[in-house]
Amino acid sequence: MKLFQKTALVLLFVFAVSALRPCPADAKKAKAKPAMTCKSAILSNSTKGKRLFGKDVDRKVLPASTVKVVTALIVLERLPLDQYVTVGLAATYVQPTKLDLKPGEQYRVRDLLYAILVKSANDASVVLAEAVAGSEEKFVALMNKRAKQLGARNTKFANSNGLPTKGRGQYTTAYDMYLIFRKALKHAFFREAIKRKYKTIYSKDGRKIVLKSHNKILFSGWKKEIYGKTGYTRAAGTCFVGTLDDRGNTLVIGVFGCADRWGYIKRVVSKYGGVGL
Repeated sequence: MKLFQKTALVLLFVFAVSALRPCPADAKKAKAKPAMTCKSAILSNSTKGKRLFGKDVDRKVLPASTVKVVTALIVLERLPLDQYVTVGLAATYVQPTKLDLKPGEQYRVRDLLYAILVKSANDASVVLAEAVAGSEEKFVALMNKRAKQLGARNTKFANSNGLPTKGRGQYTTAYDMYLIFRKALKHAFFREAIKRKYKTIYSKDGRKIVLKSHNKILFSGWKKEIYGKTGYTRAAGTCFVGTLDDRGNTLVIGVFGCADRWGYIKRVVSKYGGVGL
């Protein structure tokens, strides 16, 4: 009887320990990285006009700071790069990321374009918008008109920088942003600016500002760099629209509402673009 009791106790102990120990499948799940998902994505060969990958490309998504691609495009089409523009009061009220520009300061258009494309400075976007149209509201009207001209018919902008808006819907689609970005790439300054890891700019009075790119791909050591514009808000998630060269072909990728933006980009470009990163 005592032997039976001892055996039963040993078996009970072994069973209890086994129940507490995670099974191999559970252990794998615990170590697994967050899923590489995005709400919407597109990869196209812009040179050949061929789509290589798409996921809900016409789904309306929040653009976050990828809006600044449109802002830069309109500025490049309407203002000389070496023209000085003056910082107004409205620009000082916007939320970060920003340069903490001061009312009355003057900067060249080219330097404020670097500020929005490299550092994603929201206040610089407002200054440029006011320089083009007199007010940000009028500039937004130009943005929406230009988007429609480019075929981006499922897009509506509400400001020049992509910050959240109250009571005014702002949205785009992966396909629409592809169309807009493709147009921006026709400008040599735009192509050069998005390649910058760092850039130092100066006000007319000599105030020095050092910019660092938000594009982590430029600092990642990938075999091939992808140049573009990032975006992030809590509501939008992480976003990116960018380009890379593949054997003389220009590829454009856009991802929106991502859980793992950089991982997703790497997987899509490698798997569907055939580009080793």
